Amino acid sequence: MDQRIDPRTHDGRILIGYARVSTDDQDLSNQRDDLIAAGCSRIFAEKITGARRDRPELERMLDHLRPGDVVTVTRLDRLARSTRDLLEIAELLQAKSAGLRSLAEPWADTTTPAGRMVLTVFAGIAEFERSLIVERTRRGRVAAKMRGVRFGPQPSLSGAQIEHARHLIDAEGRTVNEVAALLNVHRTTLYRALVKDQGKQRRIDVR
Repeated sequence: MDQRIDPRTHDGRILIGYARVSTDDQDLSNQRDDLIAAGCSRIFAEKITGARRDRPELERMLDHLRPGDVVTVTRLDRLARSTRDLLEIAELLQAKSAGLRSLAEPWADTTTPAGRMVLTVFAGIAEFERSLIVERTRRGRVAAKMRGVRFGPQPSLSGAQIEHARHLIDAEGRTVNEVAALLNVHRTTLYRALVKDQGKQRRIDVR
């Protein structure tokens, strides 16, 4: 739900408040009071856990924003679930030519050069963290491959099934189509498994 009050401005900008609590038994009154005292002309508020992605009032607020508006929150954790989430929301606000301001964290004020610089540094740190994760993942895969760990989808047929299929084809004269149907796989899957298991191409009746 959103709440409208007499509009006031912050440095000539319209302040739009956003308040959130994560459980039904928590009260939004303190956040509303602080946002009203800060001069917010409209307040969007919701009771919903920050772990959920569907936050309808946040979406409504973002749709409502106009260039020059400043989204104001009592604390950043009322707006974002993580640093990455905060940066994504800040990018959305920037795309709308809107600002961001936190009452509890004065440094988080993108209407000031210092605040914009801080978020730029945060964005750089987040990108650095992502690059570290990618590098650790790459090294982990390399080390796992050296230990014999195989990546990718699990084979459709086990070694025993492939051996049984080869017996049916070679010893009993069954066709690949027949054996594939018995094993409930496509004939191409069976053919590739047989070839890979043998290590070289064989002539197989694929009638």
